[in-house]
Formats: sequence, structure tokens, C-alpha cells
Amino acid sequence: MTTQHIPMFAQVNKYFDKASAHLDLAPGLLGAIKACNSVYRMQFPLKRDDGSIEVINGWRAQHSTHRLPTKGGIRYAANVDEDEVSALAALMTYKCALVDVPFGGAKGAVRIDPSKYSVDELERVTRRFTYELFAKNLIGPGMDVPAPDMGTGPREMAWIMDTYSTLAPGQIDAQGCVTGKPVTQGGVRGRAESTGRGVAFALREAMCYAEDMKPLGLSTGVEGKRIVIQGLGNVGYHAAKFIEGYGGIIIALLEREGAIYSEKGLDVDKVVAHRLETGSILGFSGATDYPSSRDALELDCDVLVPAALENQITGENVDRIKAKIIVEGANGPVTADASEKLLARGVLLLPDIYTNAGGVTVSYFEWVKNLSHMRYGRMEKRFQERSNERLLQAVEHLTGKHFTDDDRARSSEAAGEEELVNSGLEETMIAAYAELRTIQKVRNVDLRTAAFINAIGKVAMAYTQRGIFP
Repeated sequence: MTTQHIPMFAQVNKYFDKASAHLDLAPGLLGAIKACNSVYRMQFPLKRDDGSIEVINGWRAQHSTHRLPTKGGIRYAANVDEDEVSALAALMTYKCALVDVPFGGAKGAVRIDPSKYSVDELERVTRRFTYELFAKNLIGPGMDVPAPDMGTGPREMAWIMDTYSTLAPGQIDAQGCVTGKPVTQGGVRGRAESTGRGVAFALREAMCYAEDMKPLGLSTGVEGKRIVIQGLGNVGYHAAKFIEGYGGIIIALLEREGAIYSEKGLDVDKVVAHRLETGSILGFSGATDYPSSRDALELDCDVLVPAALENQITGENVDRIKAKIIVEGANGPVTADASEKLLARGVLLLPDIYTNAGGVTVSYFEWVKNLSHMRYGRMEKRFQERSNERLLQAVEHLTGKHFTDDDRARSSEAAGEEELVNSGLEETMIAAYAELRTIQKVRNVDLRTAAFINAIGKVAMAYTQRGIFP
């Protein structure tokens, strides 16, 4: 079964129009927020390892410059196009506003299948793409800051930073030109798993309200719930691991080669090890194989996490979806029309502009680290540990109780960079969900509409504060 092609930007704008009807904002202001400010298309030659020449297509879209820099990942995918890049840039605008990250929305893409290129070829593509961005002033710590996306990772981000630093000698904040870098190259601990961790935080927050779970026939908490996860990439894998850590039972995992199912639950790390050994998740011991991962979306479960591609739940298959809660780990996995049908059936749908905002949140922390030139926790860690130790000594003196070495070590330990980053992400996801839920109840709307209402309102406020609109 092939994925139905539905223009992604039109889907995003449907959500925008539905939410904007609840806001008393001037049509001109709404039009300015909705429009994609600019899209730069580039074509450049790549010399393949065999000596042949191939023309590569790339894009960078800046949806909104209401705040600078703009922010958004770079995607390497065989079927990416301008519409998809514009839509993803728009989602970044609303996502950043929703979680109070001070960036405008952007997105970049190169139309290649990275699995069909050597490492040397990918490096040449990445460095040339960076040069094209630099030549048009579309990259820089104060202008536009890329990050990893589908088909890219820390390696590509390191190449981008190195190329930018070469093109901008003496730029003291050069490391801030891109996020998602290796920790040794100015990255931040916790970035790699941040999007998946944010998805898990989102599910945990949604499931802590008894009055919201009761209509679904579910108890509060993730523990014991049957979870289906589509995608074992960076987002899906980490989401599965953290949900597993909350006690969720991963009954099915879906990938491009098919899906596996076990009512008793799957050990995520063992499945990943099996895939590395055999090249496929199929054939995993004790699990049932599904040749079509799309069909496996229709499995009976409590929670479905589509964390792979856009347009996975459409008008074609929505009536067969049995999940009670859907958590959008990917961007746009549920189409607008399918969303309406799911909501009419009482499904709790957690929208992508909230659930996968963990990546850009921690990218913000990395960017701030790069501009401050200081690792989180470096100044206060030892001081805090000594303060904690003195407090323990005072408790021992007053109570006569003596702590074991293990208890003392745990109680006196202070937060390092990773602990602080994860704490900041958790606070962001909790606060954002509280805002969404309040708007949902007050406006009597679904969570996606509440998210867009919140985001559009914040972008509009930024425009008015700059004096662009009265």
C-alpha cells in the first residue's frame, strides 16, 4: 500500500484557519503570520566517487522572521519538495512559539537518498549546501540556525559548522550557526534523545488527568498501557525507550520493511540489536510479522505513536484506526480530514507542534550555550555539592542519624549539563501542556486547535510589539 500524497502545507493551513477563527485578529495580521516569507531553491553539481556529475536540488524556507534567528532542521530525503519544506518551516514557527523558544520558523532540505551516497559524497553535498546558504545570508547564529532532521545527524551538523567557520573567520559565535552538533564540537548533552524524550513527556502529561482518561476507558498513567510505535529512527527509538521506562508495554514496532507484534510486549533494545544483525525487524523471536507497516497502524492498542513520516493516517485508513490516544511523533502524520474523524470518535490526539517540540527546545539550550561559551553546570556544580554535603552533616548532627556512603553520594550530587538540559525540557513540556489544556477547556476546542490558537497569538504579539501591526 502506498502513502497517499496530500500537500502538506495545505494541511498546516487548514489547522491555521480553524484556529484563527477563534482569535480576534486583523485579517492582514493573520495573512502575514500564515504566509511563508521566503523559499530559496538551489541547484549545484556533485562529483560522484565514480567521476560522474549529478545535479543536486536543495531548499531553505524561512516561514517567519518575527523573531531571529529562524530555526529548523535540514532534511535529506529522496521525495522532498518545496511544499513539504514550506510546511515544515511553518510548523517550526508555531512549535517555537508554543514552547516559548525565541526563534522564527525555517526548514531546509536536499533531495537525495543518503543511503545511496558514500560518506565522502555526503560531506561534499553538505559543505556545498552550507556554502549556498552562506552566500545568500541564510545561515548564522543571529540569522538562521539549522539542525538535524530526517537523513541527517551530528556528523552533518559538524560539517556545516566547520564550513561556516571557514567562510566566516573570526566569528566568535560560529558554533551557534547550527545545533545538534557532537558534544565535542559545541553540542549539548541530551540533544540526541530530546525529541523522543519530549514525546514521552507529552504522553505522560496527557495521561495524568483522570477526567481526560475516563471517557477513553483508561486509568491514569502510562504504566501497563499497550503502545504501538511507528518508526525506529532517532525520535521513535527514544520515545519507545522512555515510554518503556514509564511502564508502557510496547506491543508493536513498525518500520519501512514491515512490523512486529507481541501482546506480551517487545524489548526495544533487543529489537534494535536484531535489526542491526539481520537488517530487518522482521523475524524477531516471539513476535508476529506484519509485511505492511501501514496495516499495523490499525492494531488494537491504547496509544499509537506515529514517529516516522507525514500523511500516515488519512481518509483512506482512519476508520480502521483503533488507538484511543494518538501522539504525533513525526511532523504531520495525521491529515486534517483524518484528524476531524478521529476527534469525532473521541480519540485524544496530541498534536505534533507540541509533542515533538523537545528537539527545538534543547536546540535552543545548545544555541544559548554556544553564545555564552559556557557549559551548563560548570560554575555551580562543585559549590552545590559542597553545600549539599554540609546540609547532610547538619542533619546527622541534629538527628544522630548517619547516612551510608551510597546515600550520601546520591543526596549530595549536583546537576551537571545533561541533568539541567533534561530538567529544562521537562519543565517546558509540562508548562506547554498546561497552557494547551487550559485553552482547550476554555475555548471548547481540540488540543491541536488549542495549540495553534496559543502559537498564533504569541506570534501576533511579537509582530505588534515590533510595531509592524497596530
